[in-house]
Amino acid sequence: MIIVKSREEIELMRESALIVSKTLGMIASEIKEGVTTLYLDKLAEEFIRDHGATPSFLGLYDFPNSLCMSPNAQVVHGIPNNTPLKSGDVISVDCGAYKNGYHGDHAYSFEIGDVAPETKKLLQVTKESLYVGIREFKAGNRVEDVGNAIQKYTESHGYGVVRELVGHGLGQKMHEEPEMPNYGKRGRGKLFVEGMVVAIEPMINMGTRNIKQLKDGWTILTADGKPSAHFEHDVALIDGKPEILSTFYYIYKALGIESNEEDEFRKVQLVL
Repeated sequence: MIIVKSREEIELMRESALIVSKTLGMIASEIKEGVTTLYLDKLAEEFIRDHGATPSFLGLYDFPNSLCMSPNAQVVHGIPNNTPLKSGDVISVDCGAYKNGYHGDHAYSFEIGDVAPETKKLLQVTKESLYVGIREFKAGNRVEDVGNAIQKYTESHGYGVVRELVGHGLGQKMHEEPEMPNYGKRGRGKLFVEGMVVAIEPMINMGTRNIKQLKDGWTILTADGKPSAHFEHDVALIDGKPEILSTFYYIYKALGIESNEEDEFRKVQLVL
């Protein structure tokens, strides 16, 4: 069952989402060659708690950490460890925060040092596909309209779209209905309704769409060992149009990047 949110609930979710956004911005300032993902995980947990929230992922389905950190051929659900990051790595950082009874949950794929041009392109196209999908989250459309848009855009560049892992509804629980696949056929799936909040998150592989899982029971890898990219936003359906509750602004500020990519998905300027 899809749980529709009131405007008041959506504002509470925006607060949770912005805590995640600020956490990822803090991580952007700290993520560099020689740093371990376990160190970054500890920083994130402290930051989330200092902002009056709790880490959504810590203990969720028995996950052992506050961040999912998935470098290179890891798609998602990577467990932080003591292996230092090195130049040329790319890494998906997925974060969740729970405050006022609601979750925020989004992700960004970072570059470490000198990254290969073909890997940079994978990240660029995957992030672009996120917004391509968000544009389809509107009144009158259905779940697979979003997935179809992401699939067409990324497959046109020769990439593989992961099938086994999907986006999801979001609210008082981390995972609510509907599931939001990154592939599909237009006109299929549940109808979007006013007040829905979903996490849209393309998980795109440079090579095959096929994946495998490590024995740790969590880490998902590309089957061919090629890099994967992952970006995620929380989006509410308001007045029939998508409105992003999360933001990459804090990441871009830390990295010195100027971008207006989110502007079309906000009725008013983001209050920071």
